Amino acid sequence: MKIVKALFVPGSSAFYFDDQAAIKGGAPQDGALYGGAPETPGFRAVRVAGEALSVLLRLENGAWAAGDCAAVQYSGAGGRDPLFLAAEHLPLLETRLRPLLEGAEVGPFREMAGRFEALEVDGRRLHTAVRYGLSQALLHARALAGGRIMAEVVCEEYGLPVVAERVPIFGQSGDDRYINVDKMIMRRVDVLPHALINNVETKLGRRGELLRDYIGWLVGRIRGSRTDPSYAPTLHIDVYGTVGLICGLDPARVAGYLASLEAAAAEFPLYIEGPVDAGGKPRQMELLGRIRRELEARGSRVRIVADEWCNTYEDVVDFTDAGCCDMVQIKTPDLGGIQNTIEAVLYCRRHGMEAYQGGTCNETEVSAKACVHAAVAARAERLLAKPGMGFDEGFMIVRNEMERALAVLRAKSGKEA
Repeated sequence: MKIVKALFVPGSSAFYFDDQAAIKGGAPQDGALYGGAPETPGFRAVRVAGEALSVLLRLENGAWAAGDCAAVQYSGAGGRDPLFLAAEHLPLLETRLRPLLEGAEVGPFREMAGRFEALEVDGRRLHTAVRYGLSQALLHARALAGGRIMAEVVCEEYGLPVVAERVPIFGQSGDDRYINVDKMIMRRVDVLPHALINNVETKLGRRGELLRDYIGWLVGRIRGSRTDPSYAPTLHIDVYGTVGLICGLDPARVAGYLASLEAAAAEFPLYIEGPVDAGGKPRQMELLGRIRRELEARGSRVRIVADEWCNTYEDVVDFTDAGCCDMVQIKTPDLGGIQNTIEAVLYCRRHGMEAYQGGTCNETEVSAKACVHAAVAARAERLLAKPGMGFDEGFMIVRNEMERALAVLRAKSGKEA
């Protein structure tokens, strides 16, 4: 079966592009806006509306496959590709990619995605967002051509067993870290709340007191609001390197602070994402490794999650091989083609690293659904509820797509639940 038509449609993502450097530097927040001057190249303001670019492929059987090019909220930070603006990339897709797609045979997904992953135009690879959206469309096309769902294609092409079991979902609160926790508790989310601790003065505290108090509130809220005493979610909080700022990047001080949070977390497992940002990959791996060893020496059960400077498949491999963290966030748009996300999860699983298949609030419902199929097939330990920061909508999209996929897999295996 061939691709007979390719369309590229600019659209909106579910959140915003934020200049992380400016926000860490104290850009004042005013409602949904940020004041001050941007610091990251490409930003015309500290916060700008998120954009997406849909890739639509019409097949010979009349079906339309879809994938969405999207980039992370903090584009241009931590070694990532620069800001993704649809208008800047649309001409390239129209003139250089369309001829490669139209008339092409819908072959094995890994082969198709691999060709575009390696493609260079004028000596440069395609932006990670473009590779991300294009690969989703190719995966969807392969599924439609064969009368299957995307999870089945992944399992078949990677030689994986079909496991029709849920992947734990991780809810992100955004700045509404109190109201959205209530929503998460009501919906019995597996992992919560992310919390968006990206500013020392307003969210962490100069001595870390604001985060410690928040964790105490979080525990009390879960205990007091859950209707089933057996509901015991994992706590996962992203601190965007701010702990390193108040501790002067000293591993012992960072570990001491993280260990102190364990008492506040009480009986709930605690993961801290991005405790430090060392400004570069080698130093980041070294520093995280020292913090992890300090935590182990203290007998602490707090687990650390790598994020900054762990952007590509190769980065995931390096962080995993270094054993410098307990969990790696596989930030789906940053890896480019979604096949890289699948392979990163599989690498982590083979080498004893917990794989958190994340992404960003700044994606779309199309990319989120494709990610569900990747996570179900590759068996990630954790899957981000996305897109958006309202929680309910992203959770609904991910949860429902997962339940639909599992129902299909069970029906085909004759094991309907």
